[in-house]
Amino acid sequence: MSAEPSRVFVVIAEFQVKPDSMPAFLEAAADDARHSLADEPGCRQFDVVEIAGGDGAVVFYEVYDDRAAFDRHLTTPHLKRFQAAFPALIVEERPVRFAERYHPHG
Repeated sequence: MSAEPSRVFVVIAEFQVKPDSMPAFLEAAADDARHSLADEPGCRQFDVVEIAGGDGAVVFYEVYDDRAAFDRHLTTPHLKRFQAAFPALIVEERPVRFAERYHPHG
């Protein structure tokens, strides 16, 4: 008998970072990602991805057990630190997108 397919809640956040601010932005993002994974049982994955090409695009690919786990993430001290740090470092924050990742293998 095969396992039930599993689904998880995915968050995709995109930023256009000022060229001279990339190191500071990545440091703030890494703090958020590191603490999300270590301190939030419902956070399965948190990747900070700098898009190749040097234009300053950064994508967060976050995976949570469900929407409730993500909602808990929104109240954490590490996210509050990131939210305080990043506005001065970016040109633009694109609208956050939500998705559902499907795993046919359970």
